[in-house]
Amino acid sequence: MKKIVFTGGGSAGHVTPNLAIIAKLKLQGWDIQYIGSQQGIEREIIDQEGIPFHPIASGKLRRYFDFKNMKDPFNVIRGIGQAYRLLRKLKPDVVFSKGGFVSVPVILASKLNRIPIIIHESDMTPGLANKISLPFADQVCVTFPESLKHIKGNKAICTGLPIREHILLGNAMKGLQLCDFHQQKPILLVMGGSLGAQRINSVVRTALDVLLQSYQIVHLCGKGHVDEAFLGRRGYKQFEYLNEDLPDVLAMTNLVVSRAGATSIFEFLALEKPMLLIPLTKQASRGDQILNAGSFQAMGYGEILFEEQLTTDTLIQSIELLHLNQEKYVEKAKEAKHINGTDAIIKLIKKAANAAD
Repeated sequence: MKKIVFTGGGSAGHVTPNLAIIAKLKLQGWDIQYIGSQQGIEREIIDQEGIPFHPIASGKLRRYFDFKNMKDPFNVIRGIGQAYRLLRKLKPDVVFSKGGFVSVPVILASKLNRIPIIIHESDMTPGLANKISLPFADQVCVTFPESLKHIKGNKAICTGLPIREHILLGNAMKGLQLCDFHQQKPILLVMGGSLGAQRINSVVRTALDVLLQSYQIVHLCGKGHVDEAFLGRRGYKQFEYLNEDLPDVLAMTNLVVSRAGATSIFEFLALEKPMLLIPLTKQASRGDQILNAGSFQAMGYGEILFEEQLTTDTLIQSIELLHLNQEKYVEKAKEAKHINGTDAIIKLIKKAANAAD
């Protein structure tokens, strides 16, 4: 029986693509283990899948001054030691990383144990954790074709993003029942990421009176951000977060307003949903969502509304234009290549595991 260790964490985007690969490897009889951080979101997600989870110490890799920067290198060193001992015990044939700060100790420990390493980068340019890990990887999978120029050593391949199969199998009628919606008005999904987006939430609610004249709106507003003042509003349904019901909601959706995290936008692309992307600003991120959104706009999959330009009026106008031109975006999505990278990545995993024998 082949054995694989997955790692990656810090945000849902560093974990959920792993689930697409895990689901298929499970069916093929692989022994699957996961190494992540003690407190990260990855533990909750992986525990729900029934995969053995092994926590290690890790330090956040910050680009800004923080007193924790003096402590965290020692956590990374401790994490390397813990990961090294775990890997000696688990003896995997291959390690697969989706990035995030917890992956760095695992990658370094894998190299010390001479275990084949495959890394996947979701965004157009590598995050800091993957930048550190790249020299130690045997293969680097990327989501955007533009990313290939950022990876040295001729070890990068454009696979697309691993997409969870159940996301593609939603039932639109179940989504309508869940939200108490009908089929006479188009449905707009607003999604600000796993933690929500307060700026988007606020502007959407300010625009509700106008938007509800033309659309029904399902709003994934993030943990703790459901506004009780709007409960029971006809045509407007709020959720903190959706898991099992998300495929059904996506199946009924006509248009999407979203941040531009790679995991979400590639799932929308696979489902041929026209997108209005509102990327995180450079002040709030390293700018990766701006690059992601720019690539999707250039390919004709959707449009961008920068947060600095986000107002009630610009949101309403941008949604109207998206709706008016939705057939154009759907046609472009049908032509897209390198969307679901699950099977391509599994081939690389098997090749690496067999080479290690």
